[in-house]
Amino acid sequence: LRGRGAEGVRGVRVLMAPPTITTIREHIAWSYANLAMADAALSASVNAYGTVHFMIRNRLYHGLISGRMSMRTLYDDERLKMTMPQACYYCGSLNNLSVDHLIPRIKGGRDEADNLIWACRPCNSSKHGRDMLEWMDARSVFPSILLLRRYIKIAARHCDEEGCLDMELSSAGDLGLPFDVSLLPTVFPPLGELRRWVYPAEE
Repeated sequence: LRGRGAEGVRGVRVLMAPPTITTIREHIAWSYANLAMADAALSASVNAYGTVHFMIRNRLYHGLISGRMSMRTLYDDERLKMTMPQACYYCGSLNNLSVDHLIPRIKGGRDEADNLIWACRPCNSSKHGRDMLEWMDARSVFPSILLLRRYIKIAARHCDEEGCLDMELSSAGDLGLPFDVSLLPTVFPPLGELRRWVYPAEE
């Protein structure tokens, strides 16, 4: 996600209030910046956000908008497939695993490695052809941080390739995207309710 024509980053300013979001680029960047803030806090095993976490969010958001910073590639996310236990990405089950398209093929999701994850048969069947965020929201479940990171990167790449990053967010539903970009979360649950990863469940 690379930007242009936006305010450059001068030092670090702690952004306490959300920015005004009007474009798809801004929405994706703010979602990803909030994810990075949550990931940093969870990795440090803290119970509340501190100044350093808001600095991370602020710097990354403005860096993504200005083009001075970019999302890391999906390589890190693909490496998880080799380093993490083979289990359902949604619930952690080790049983009856199958391959699931994170962004469903029926909606235009790619049949490529970065869009393929492990899912147990019950989760795969329940999700079916629905968008991951729509499905999880219907179940009142917030995705793990690392799963959401993969999803946001795929969404950002697709929007970049389609040349729609600088279009109005309000018009995103008319673009025929294989996902609902407006569902990307910009408000996260409290840290105590977040999971960095869904580890295998005891069965």
